[in-house]
Amino acid sequence: MIAFMLVIGSAACPPPAKSNDPSLQTLIISDATLSPAFTPETMVYTAAVGLCLQTVTISATAADPKAQIRVNGTAVTSGMPSPLPRLTPGMNTVTVEVTASSGARRIYTIMVLAGGSTYVKASNTGADDFFGGVGRVAISGDTLAVGAPGESSSAIGIDGNQADNSKPGSGAVYIFIRSGNGWAQQAYIKASNPDAGDGFGVSVALSGDTLIVGAPGESSGSSGVGGDQTSNVASSSGAAYVFVRTGTTWTQQAYIKSPDPDTDDQFGTSVAVDGNTLAVGARWESSSATGINGDIFNNSLQQSGAAYVYVRSGTTWSLQAYVKASNTGAGDEFGDSIALSGDTLAVGAPVESSAATGIGGSQTDDTAPGSGAVYIFTRSGTTWSQQAYIKASNTGQYDHFGASIALSRDTLAVGAGDESSNARGIGGNGNDDSAPSSGAVYIFTRSGSVWSQQAYIKASNAEQGDSFGSSVALDGDRLLVGAPSEDSTATGEGGNQADNGARNSGAAYLFTRSATTWSQRGYLKASNTGANDGFGASVALSGTTLAIGSPQEASSATGIGGNQADNSAANSGAVYVCP
Repeated sequence: MIAFMLVIGSAACPPPAKSNDPSLQTLIISDATLSPAFTPETMVYTAAVGLCLQTVTISATAADPKAQIRVNGTAVTSGMPSPLPRLTPGMNTVTVEVTASSGARRIYTIMVLAGGSTYVKASNTGADDFFGGVGRVAISGDTLAVGAPGESSSAIGIDGNQADNSKPGSGAVYIFIRSGNGWAQQAYIKASNPDAGDGFGVSVALSGDTLIVGAPGESSGSSGVGGDQTSNVASSSGAAYVFVRTGTTWTQQAYIKSPDPDTDDQFGTSVAVDGNTLAVGARWESSSATGINGDIFNNSLQQSGAAYVYVRSGTTWSLQAYVKASNTGAGDEFGDSIALSGDTLAVGAPVESSAATGIGGSQTDDTAPGSGAVYIFTRSGTTWSQQAYIKASNTGQYDHFGASIALSRDTLAVGAGDESSNARGIGGNGNDDSAPSSGAVYIFTRSGSVWSQQAYIKASNAEQGDSFGSSVALDGDRLLVGAPSEDSTATGEGGNQADNGARNSGAAYLFTRSATTWSQRGYLKASNTGANDGFGASVALSGTTLAIGSPQEASSATGIGGNQADNSAANSGAVYVCP
């Protein structure tokens, strides 16, 4: 009986049928969108990879769980992201071969366009213009604004004579627009009252069709909005200018001064704009006021710093709030950096001196000079109040936490370019200060009204003097960080980080967040890396578009895509845009 049952059992278990389905269920390429949208029946796609990244991943999921998948001939795991070989600028062919368990095969093809960076220069490149320096690059959609505070023409307003260099350091701003995959200059913008040394373009901010430009060296003694621009009785009191675009035409909408302009306040050190709200920092303003709308006329705390919030109704701007730190201190430079997102304002004070760590610590213990702090303010209706006082998790003397800040909804990025730990990557040991001025970035997030630190970020090749975190940009789950004193000779993306043969050439690093975890996505260098170029001194990020400034780059090229090798215009500056 047992033998009989065994025979019957054997006959009743034929080999399982082999699947004859060699199709894919999903096909995803990182940092790109397939065209047309994926369907299992479509065999050929195109995709453009942005962000200057030639290293991307592909995820292919087979309909048959037993099918085998090969990408460019290399076996990969179904459903798992697999890195592609490094792409080259231009068109790259990627094949995805699916073999079902029956032996049936199907080949999907993706034509991947890998874009290098666009090399952008001023239309009137000049030595010492410092095109693209700290705080001088902004992106909004398909519009790029670049400040050049060392530019010297005496032109006034929009598209004037660029060739008359009779006002050294008056400054200019250049507007570029993207059409398809190409960039072109749209406007050359000067102040309505340019003077030598005004530094128009030291700071720029962009929101849709509104541009804000800071000129901290401007010297008129007028106050408020629309005052007398010709009375230069308050040296370096500073000013901010608002420009708006209608169609393709830019015009100046407002000339803005502090309510109490004083010599050397440097109003316009930093600017930010979001819709109909703008904020201006004056890092050397000197009142002893604290909080919101205090006594602006008491100048007893030199260089304590202030911030000002203005709102627009129709075409008219008016002051909504005068903002000071909750622990105003002489020399704190509150307002040296500023960021705005909706009803939230972040203000950096990189020379603030308390030894507190984290959120809401003691503001009165000034035993860590130059450690720095960031202050968060929120608006309810028309009223602003301080929500948080933020310090680094490893507060250190002269780290200058808050020298750069970026805000995207409930996420705040804070740079400390002089932080000194020898950690590398994400979440390392921040307490070993054996790499002075290697630099760090701190990520904070808000839940309700409570802020907490989410990440402590270092460069993948952090070294003494790199100044990682001198500039930061943030858009959703993407973070771009500049390290203008990094030294490698690499060019483009993903090069050799260890060859320090180009001192202070600079680098930028792209990080992305998945859930609450940050990881480094790219290591970026200029296409014409050169010693002392300072690539990464400024960074901007909008969606998948990034811009990186290199203010000491020295080519004499003009416009888009010129000769990068002619270094005859020292410190003229350049910006690199991807894609």
